[in-house]
Amino acid sequence: MTTFDFSPLFRSSVGFDSIPRLLDTAMRTADRSDSYPPYNIEKTDENTYRISIAVAGFSEDDLEVTAKEDTLVVRSKAQEVEDDSNYLYRGIAGRAFERKFQLADHIRVVDADLTNGLLHINLEREVPEELKPRTVEINSGSANRLVGKAA
Repeated sequence: MTTFDFSPLFRSSVGFDSIPRLLDTAMRTADRSDSYPPYNIEKTDENTYRISIAVAGFSEDDLEVTAKEDTLVVRSKAQEVEDDSNYLYRGIAGRAFERKFQLADHIRVVDADLTNGLLHINLEREVPEELKPRTVEINSGSANRLVGKAA
């Protein structure tokens, strides 16, 4: 396994200590070649995203979407087949799955809908007002001294 030295990044940044943990998780996940079910992640606007997961054959009752802290988890129950068909080839997967997505700070799950075999999960970045850019007033040192002398 390759190791990375992030110390040059920390010289000019503050509060990004979770990056090594995030990359470690990504590297471990990439080692597992689990591609079921297939999914897309798209940026639909400046602050909105959509995850689309192919879940053909699953109903709303078979799926569970959970958002907790910085993780979105989508899981399913195994589908029960109640037919007595004699399959020559069975390529439609109905097995249970669990797919996890790491969410950045201030990303919240807006909603989820199931349409034509695709589970769409809409996400939005909501930056709190106190974290938005603001102008900081610069006080002159001489003005402070004058106020101090007048008092």
